[in-house]
Amino acid sequence: MNDTSIFIKKASGELELFSFRKLKKSLERSGASEAIIHSIIKTLSPQLYDGISSKEVYKKAFRLLKKSNRACASKYSLKRAIFDLGPTGYPFERLVGAILKQKGYKTQVSVLLQGQCVTHEIDVLAEKEGNTFTIECKFHSNIKTVSNVKIPLYINSRFLDVQKKWNDNPDKTSFLKQGWIITNTRFTEDAIHYGKCAGLILLSWNYPKNNGISDNIDHYGLYPITALTSLTKNEKKLLIENDIILTQELLLVAHKLKKLHFSTTKIEKVIAEAQKLCNSFL
Repeated sequence: MNDTSIFIKKASGELELFSFRKLKKSLERSGASEAIIHSIIKTLSPQLYDGISSKEVYKKAFRLLKKSNRACASKYSLKRAIFDLGPTGYPFERLVGAILKQKGYKTQVSVLLQGQCVTHEIDVLAEKEGNTFTIECKFHSNIKTVSNVKIPLYINSRFLDVQKKWNDNPDKTSFLKQGWIITNTRFTEDAIHYGKCAGLILLSWNYPKNNGISDNIDHYGLYPITALTSLTKNEKKLLIENDIILTQELLLVAHKLKKLHFSTTKIEKVIAEAQKLCNSFL
């Protein structure tokens, strides 16, 4: 399918030439078959017009994909599913902790550490091979919100305060090595440059290339329950309130759904979709 001369409006308000290649790539990433992708593009093509929002294009493609394959639709909606983990940042911290655990780290979420000057609340504390890392999670509910250079400047000062106190302790069992900042949106170029210069690790939705949050979620199959299309908004909220954040966790505690007053039919539908999503990863 050749690209068109139609301009779409991005979330930032900027106009951009619509690209079927980009749409095809995002659908491929969801695991959709060539036949399904071709069908979606064929159906969607005549519905496009100058000035259509990227959000509207996504909604149309998502609805079509959902009809064909719910598991693929769940993967396709991953970015919005992460936003739906809000409004608090705690579920995102749990997701980050799960990613780090898969990478071989021992993790703790929401830890108070005494610095040289003041006490700091650390979102995630990770330890591996005798080194400890402090991870600050910057969760945003709005796709337009970015982390500018002020964020790593502030986080680095906190890290240095904690590092001084930690490494001066003669009873320490590990070395406090490095600070991380992880966000579900993106960093400005200045923030990235400062992070590199200061020795911080920065992860955003798609940074570093091929190792961003989205890549790690896909790699380890750590899909949030907010990606499941068989759950309503209120049902997702209820599960999060009961500390069920990931689809893998949902399958392990499926018996809790009855206690949360999910009907038998609903439970069967949700579990079937969750299993397909996890099986597609495996």
